[in-house]
Amino acid sequence: MRRVFFLVPGTIDRYRCGGLSVALHTARLVNRLLPTDLVTYRTRQDDYLFLDDLLQQEPAPGETLWVVSWGFEVPKLLRRLRGRHVIYHAHSSGYGFDLPSGVPVFAVSRNTLGYWADRAPRNPLFLVPNALEPHWLERGARLGVAVAEAGDRSIDVLVQERKSSRYVLGQLVPALRKLGLKVVVQSGWVEDLVALFNASKVYIYDSAEYWRSNGLSEGFGLPPLEAMACGCVVFSSFNHALADTLEPSVVGHQIGCGSLAWDVRRICESVREPSAWRPTQERLNQLLSEHTETALMSRWRSALAAIETMPSDEVPLRRSPTFLLRFNRKVGRILRFLRRLISRC
Repeated sequence: MRRVFFLVPGTIDRYRCGGLSVALHTARLVNRLLPTDLVTYRTRQDDYLFLDDLLQQEPAPGETLWVVSWGFEVPKLLRRLRGRHVIYHAHSSGYGFDLPSGVPVFAVSRNTLGYWADRAPRNPLFLVPNALEPHWLERGARLGVAVAEAGDRSIDVLVQERKSSRYVLGQLVPALRKLGLKVVVQSGWVEDLVALFNASKVYIYDSAEYWRSNGLSEGFGLPPLEAMACGCVVFSSFNHALADTLEPSVVGHQIGCGSLAWDVRRICESVREPSAWRPTQERLNQLLSEHTETALMSRWRSALAAIETMPSDEVPLRRSPTFLLRFNRKVGRILRFLRRLISRC
């Protein structure tokens, strides 16, 4: 039975982010399928294995499956793990690096899958969407689960400051407050996010500017899904992986389009009558079922089984270099032009 190592720089506060949460959660689930450990490579921590030690203990190629995911550090990690069995657990896209031939890509969204299907079309590709942690599904006050209606929710509009746009924070929030709505801008650590979302009628998430300014993508966009699991009406941007789950005017509603007045009017209407703005119970249940731990484990089980059947002693296919494809296309155009010219003579 193979062993799986999930690589993260560390788990201390300086590394806390959505990517770390996903790595920790996924590692716990994969551990139900294969023996799995978390491995740090920047900060040595007493509770976890350390990459340098492991590389000395097991010569390449070894039997271990190494899972890398940490954005800009992936190329460096791949070089250190050369000759070993490596999986790229692809979150965001846009980092600009290429993958060695044969390295499987486990993409967490269709947006990321499409990116690598273009950039590494000969690498094995799999779709493994992230799962919601159980407390969102077990305690979320949504349709059919002790839904809290408008009068029971003390917060009219909830905005999380991190990744939010200047438009939302600088224009929309003041406009909504001016009309008397209770708007909470959450900016620090919250001990119980489920309770905060359960207490909110409308949730606003506008990350397009944030990711565009960083030159990267919204890798998996769980916050709007978490909000819907708690019965919130969601107004959001639809960039990158958010388009995997949010269908405009059906599941979520676009924010920051048209005009400020139109946003204000729609949000006020949704605060007054949330049930008219939520997705149907059937649609929401279908969406949430696709992001359960059971669904994630099923996809990982299938993907792991597939890569086990791939021969390790054969040369993997390589993609054609872009410059060569374009050169061949130009040569083809020149040859066609010359043929037409000759045929006229």
